[in-house]
Amino acid sequence: MRSSGQQIETRSQINWKVLRQLWPYLTEFKGRIAIALIFLVLAKVSTIIMPFILKMIVDGLSGEASVNAPAFSDTIPIWALTPIALVFAYGLFRFSTVVFGELRDTVFSRVTERTIRRTGLKVFKHLHALDVDFHLERRTGGLARDIDRGTNGISFIMRFMVFNIIPTLIEISLVVGILLTSYGAAFGVVTAGSIVLYIAFSVVVTNWRNKYVRAANEADSTSNTRAIDSLLNYETVKYFTNEDFEAQKYDRDLAQWEQAKQKNRLSLFVLNAGQALIISAAITALLYLAVTEVTQGNITVGDFVLINAFMMQLFMPLNFLGFVYREIRVALVNIEKMFDLLVREPLVVDAPNAGPLISADAEISFENVAFQYAANRQILKEISFTIKPRQMVAVVGSSGAGKSTIVKLLLRFYDPTSGKITIGNQNLTEIAQQSLRAQIGIVPQDTVLFNDSILENVRYGNPEASDEDVLLAIQMAHLDEFIKTLPEGTSTLVGERGLKLSGGEKQRVAIARALLKRPPIMIFDEATSSLDSKSERAILSAIEEIASHYTSLVIAHRLSTVINADKIIVLDAGLVVESGSHEELLARQGLYAELWQAQQKNQIANDSNREIDTETNKT
Repeated sequence: MRSSGQQIETRSQINWKVLRQLWPYLTEFKGRIAIALIFLVLAKVSTIIMPFILKMIVDGLSGEASVNAPAFSDTIPIWALTPIALVFAYGLFRFSTVVFGELRDTVFSRVTERTIRRTGLKVFKHLHALDVDFHLERRTGGLARDIDRGTNGISFIMRFMVFNIIPTLIEISLVVGILLTSYGAAFGVVTAGSIVLYIAFSVVVTNWRNKYVRAANEADSTSNTRAIDSLLNYETVKYFTNEDFEAQKYDRDLAQWEQAKQKNRLSLFVLNAGQALIISAAITALLYLAVTEVTQGNITVGDFVLINAFMMQLFMPLNFLGFVYREIRVALVNIEKMFDLLVREPLVVDAPNAGPLISADAEISFENVAFQYAANRQILKEISFTIKPRQMVAVVGSSGAGKSTIVKLLLRFYDPTSGKITIGNQNLTEIAQQSLRAQIGIVPQDTVLFNDSILENVRYGNPEASDEDVLLAIQMAHLDEFIKTLPEGTSTLVGERGLKLSGGEKQRVAIARALLKRPPIMIFDEATSSLDSKSERAILSAIEEIASHYTSLVIAHRLSTVINADKIIVLDAGLVVESGSHEELLARQGLYAELWQAQQKNQIANDSNREIDTETNKT
């Protein structure tokens, strides 16, 4: 596997093709772009006219004959060519340049903002469409930074590529043409040569320093990932008093970021210094030529001022063009990183002819289903069983037997390596994932809540549900007694990932959420693992009530929670070793009976310990 540094080195070339993905957003607002281009042309025309007005002002004040006068001056009345009138004209054109530029940006901003919105939404939806493996491996902090930098990169390119690079190149061409035709080949050659040298130097050095930009971005994402990961696991850090350990790891990442930024800054110095040298040399050479021509009487002082104004007017945007090109390269790196997410295809996709689940109130069948996460990690080995409509089936077994994998396969987070899963006569691969999951409710073993109120976390099971329906689900999950103890009741915020609630409280919220959804198929994945005995009995009663009306799959480690199941599937090392009711399995004296006896002994021992603790406390 390559290191991050190696990846950065091998991707030294920018993928300009990413711009093609922005083109559809531009074509959506053709009218706005046309209007913006009109304002762009007007702004550039005003910019080109201003040096000529300065020339005429200087020549008028010095009393020299105006040579190389602009063609448009022949159509201007004599009174308008007086120095005072020309000063007001110069102010008007300077104001027009700014106003037309602002109007251009204002009109085009809608295009930029809509592009960012559409692209951000597309990436967001695509991330939710990706497979479970991607989200298990992702670095949340780095991923958030990649998306943030990518959207900012789009904003920069949309604003500067169209309305800065292209206009600057047009302005350069016009100025070179004017100098070449009006003042001789020397002026045109020096100007054109310096521009070509400036652009070539900027492109070569920017391409060279691109690897340092990528390295800085990578280090930034890594340090941000470390910080977010540590803060999300705040309690674990506190449990083990590892604050200093986390700080040291974060500081190591920041040290790499600091080193990368230093290299980036030094390479930027080389670029800026080289650009400044080229510009200074070009302006010096042009002013020398202009002074020589003035002293020889070939041109007026006004022409000298015009040439100087053109140089300032030309090299300022040219210098800005170097900055824009440099930042566009950085922006393209960031956009490419974000668009890499869109290129990644999910492992599980809907078939072209996938349709809705026709009937969720049908038999669920696992037929010779095998599954492995990797070639050397076989989880399920050709298991077969059925769940009849409105039947409660439990899957039990030791840790690692493959119980939770069955849930992931039924939800189609993964596809079986071999065999098939059907609901009615439909293979899961023929059902649209959205339709399938809409018919399944789940209470997961590890419940993660949104940083919102209890009410809204429960309502997440059915965003369209009324407050009355949500409160009913809360009551059915036996969560109402706990909520009554809270000062803010159902408006209580649960904190990030639900950290303000205990494990049992979070699980009851998850149960209420699933009950609110009321789907035909219910899955309980260790639904009572974090509950006390009293709450467990209440929840089990609710589960049994649900099971009488819905098709239910219960994943359990504690066998006492599934003794009333219609059928119990016993898994061992990925195989179905036993199947039957609680009484039937005990009578067989097999693996289930062994697990039952072991758990009963543990329960008796725990009860004895609690009695001893109680007597000790009384004494």
